[in-house]
Amino acid sequence: MHERITIWTLDWVPMRNGPAGFVRDLRLRWACEEAGLPYAVKTVPFGEGGPVHLARQPFGQVPFMSDGDLQMFESGACALHLAEKSEVLMPRDPQARAETLQWLFAALNSIEMISVPWWFLDVTGAKDNGLTGWLERRLAHMERILSARDWLAAGRFTIADLMMADVLRVAKLRDFGDRPAAEAYVTRVTDRPAFKKAHADQMAHFEAAEAAEAARGQAES
Repeated sequence: MHERITIWTLDWVPMRNGPAGFVRDLRLRWACEEAGLPYAVKTVPFGEGGPVHLARQPFGQVPFMSDGDLQMFESGACALHLAEKSEVLMPRDPQARAETLQWLFAALNSIEMISVPWWFLDVTGAKDNGLTGWLERRLAHMERILSARDWLAAGRFTIADLMMADVLRVAKLRDFGDRPAAEAYVTRVTDRPAFKKAHADQMAHFEAAEAAEAARGQAES
């Protein structure tokens, strides 16, 4: 069967304390798995993007994606495009669709916008992380919301839950404070077979790349 959707990721990332399992092509793999959309995965070299990479992703990041002749970048935009192909991810009812869209963007704009710089400052050992209070308030709001519902929109799993769970599953966030409703939510969403397959496939990809990198190093020594 011809695969029209191609997801581009990195050819290799460091496995020890590296981003394997969290590189954002996972979001697109996961969306395709949930929707039953066939896809292929291709790679660009790890490190600073070259001219070919920058022509497809102007910030030299991954993922980017093609769907036939259509080409896109930014994981949120790509995930929304994939969601529109499947009622599994995007409800057709106007109100449920509006709820799904608002929570999809909330994951990216209200939570991830703060959480990523917060954990980056923490990782780099910044002594005064001024984002902590802001993040605590946002996560407290999410805890209140998730204490009252299992899913963010439409009374069921949607692309909004895929994105929010992917933002919240970062270990540093899960270890930051006691939020049982959010923890149960992340566990529930990532227990889905589609996530497990997408995650296992990404890890296998980077583990194979790590083994090949080690073999090259031994051959050159």
